[in-house]
Amino acid sequence: QVQLVESGGGLVQPGGSLRLSCAASGSIFTINNMGWYRQAPGKQRELVAVISRGGSIVYSDSVKGRFTISRDNAKNTVYLQMNSLKPEDTAVYYCNMYIAPMGRTYTDPHWGQGTQVTVSS
Repeated sequence: QVQLVESGGGLVQPGGSLRLSCAASGSIFTINNMGWYRQAPGKQRELVAVISRGGSIVYSDSVKGRFTISRDNAKNTVYLQMNSLKPEDTAVYYCNMYIAPMGRTYTDPHWGQGTQVTVSS
């Protein structure tokens, strides 16, 4: 079984920073795309950023220039550095990874449990 565990959420004032982490564990052969999504109350889940195994990155327009996604393939971990946070960044943040378990070459999507980020004074 593959499990994703997130950490790093919390309460921060506007303009502050937070760093989210998401580590995958279990019987893993390879991980392709890793990404972060968020869901605010009453809204649909939306893409924040995604990074391919080769390092190609896509950001949503709302976070460009403020958030940085990175990954450590040796640790099966993805990070999201969030700077200049705004109240509208308040949401539950979910990590997502496309993982192929040992013995298989094609991937399935896996999700973390979600971590709350609240930006408020």
